[in-house]
Amino acid sequence: MSTSPAGPPPPADGLVSAARRNLRELAHGLSHASHPSTPLLAGAPKPWQRMLPYVVVLALTATFIPVTINVLTTQYDMPGALAGALGVAQAAPLLMLAHRPLQAWWIIFPADIAGALVALSRSTGPDALWPWTAPALIAYLFLLLALGLRETRRTVVGVWVVTAAAGAALHLIAPDRTADSALLMSIIGAVVLVIGAAVRERGEATRRLAEQETISEAERAQRTLLEERTRIARELHDVVAHHMSVITVQADSAPYRISGLSEPAQEEFASIAAAARESLGEMRRLLSVLRSDGTEGDRAPQPGLDRLQQLVEATVRAGLPAELSLAAELGEVPPAVDLSAYRIVQEALANVVRHAPGARTQVSVRAAAGHLNVLVVNGPAPKPAAPLESTGTGHGLVGMRERVRLTGGTLDTGPLPDGGFRVAARMPLPPAMSPSAPPPSEDL
Repeated sequence: MSTSPAGPPPPADGLVSAARRNLRELAHGLSHASHPSTPLLAGAPKPWQRMLPYVVVLALTATFIPVTINVLTTQYDMPGALAGALGVAQAAPLLMLAHRPLQAWWIIFPADIAGALVALSRSTGPDALWPWTAPALIAYLFLLLALGLRETRRTVVGVWVVTAAAGAALHLIAPDRTADSALLMSIIGAVVLVIGAAVRERGEATRRLAEQETISEAERAQRTLLEERTRIARELHDVVAHHMSVITVQADSAPYRISGLSEPAQEEFASIAAAARESLGEMRRLLSVLRSDGTEGDRAPQPGLDRLQQLVEATVRAGLPAELSLAAELGEVPPAVDLSAYRIVQEALANVVRHAPGARTQVSVRAAAGHLNVLVVNGPAPKPAAPLESTGTGHGLVGMRERVRLTGGTLDTGPLPDGGFRVAARMPLPPAMSPSAPPPSEDL
């Protein structure tokens, strides 16, 4: 006989498997806390806020232990020892609500059931609640609130289902007893759990949003830094290309300028010229990668200290009272330092125009002790006025830092006591180019 291939499982089997899987997940949620044992409000900024959960649970415990014992002895006619044991078991675990509410539930819930079974065998008054006593009901609601604030949705749903099922089972055991407290526990407990879960999920959403904003801010800062480095690299391309072109021309013209060169020397100069051309080509290819799509290279010569006077005059015409103090003898300044000094002054003046329009500004450029010192100081705005930009992008200061870092110098920026701002850059000059460097001594 031939057997037909096994088909898909019947729908009933799929439902049973899903039910078993859900029960396993429910049991895991009820037996494993979804959070570390850190107390509520552990990350609060103020000490009293961090201590508040402990104060609350201490107050709850100190209140419910004597109240529970008194109710069990007076309304449910229990002996003092038994009432004391049940009262402590039902209320003392409230101390754990601040950091381990699920573990507290595993103690309080069986104690409440035990209290209901003991009360079933005792003579009670007509107004006595059953199966949950009034103190046990109220304390249990505080427990559910703590669970809703700390545990996942699956766990709190499981706690509510188990609690409602226990109330229904106790009612079936004694159908002649009123089960008002079981119904109250199911209805009010569901409301409390929903409120706690809503507060917890809102807090988690706020925390994730704050983390995302922090990540976005870091990404923006990194992108700004990379953009500034790319712009600086494009500007320095002309400086480096000039030197490479000079090397190429000198190596190519050496056999014609210097007579009597040997064959190996001519080959060496040719090799130097070829290497310089190759390096220049690689640098241009690198620049094409750094350049943004759709942008053209800047063909104008890069500015330097010789154009600072024009820059300050243009700023004065724009309405900013600025003064320039430029040393007459700066000596020979390296091209990278020359360009960086101009850009730092340009960025500093632009920041004054944006954030303190009309403020009096002093620009000073000096060479001393083998360093080029660039200082831009502005005072407060002459009259209260909204700045042109309330929040800057940060490109100005980032660009200054990167330029100074490129030259191996230091940058100091910050507000002044009178409400102004100060930008001070110090960039090293090669000893041979420093006007203050003493001439080398000669041995006689």
